[in-house]
Amino acid sequence: METVSHNGRETAYEIVDRGGSGPPICCLHGSGGSRDVWTGQHPLADRYPLVAVDLSGHGDSDDVDASAGYTALSAYADDVLAVAEATDARVLLGNSLGGAIVLHVLLERSFDPDAVVLTGTGARLGVLDDLLEWLDDDFERAVEFLHEPDRLFHDPAPDQRERSMERMYDCGRAVTRRDFLTCHEFDVRNRLGDIETPALAAYGEYDQLTPPWFHEYLADEIERGELAEIENAGHLSMLERPAAFNAVVDEFLTGVDG
Repeated sequence: METVSHNGRETAYEIVDRGGSGPPICCLHGSGGSRDVWTGQHPLADRYPLVAVDLSGHGDSDDVDASAGYTALSAYADDVLAVAEATDARVLLGNSLGGAIVLHVLLERSFDPDAVVLTGTGARLGVLDDLLEWLDDDFERAVEFLHEPDRLFHDPAPDQRERSMERMYDCGRAVTRRDFLTCHEFDVRNRLGDIETPALAAYGEYDQLTPPWFHEYLADEIERGELAEIENAGHLSMLERPAAFNAVVDEFLTGVDG
């Protein structure tokens, strides 16, 4: 684990480098997650150094005093840009909330990556009212809901589901709730046409949290947008079907480089 100091806090990240000559990929987890959701992407490090970030308040990173919504989103973007600068990352890969952070960086910041990958995300990320209520007063029910079939996972192995639930409990109710409220307020549907960076929208076939049409919209509205389906996967397709996910990412980045 490495850390970078910025804005009065420490942000933790992990580097996996197997000598690949491609551009480093900076990976951003979603709500209530941590950098270990990207373990299935380690094989990509044969071609692209992989950098997995713990956003503020997640994993081993210091928390930040930020209210849910734009303030938290901007703070998370600060985390990402500090790590990208420290590691020379040239590609951003974001899942769910991480995808919203990537879009925020493209639209609000001066950082100009070579390419981005958006997965399990959308230009708007409205959250079910019941889930927001459970995040207020019944965290256990919220976690169980998210781990029902065709949400975070389509059909996970029991240990995979258990580890995902543990990860969310480790993150805790307060930070997880901040994440989901930040997603709920996020909406850049009228700004996607301003994005010129090559972008891949990769979705899990059975994802009910951010369904396929969310990604079709991204691919249609972003000038250099592309679309890819990960079969037999839910919201965390990179974790549930890592080989298929890695293949579409590698194909996309090879095409951008070409």
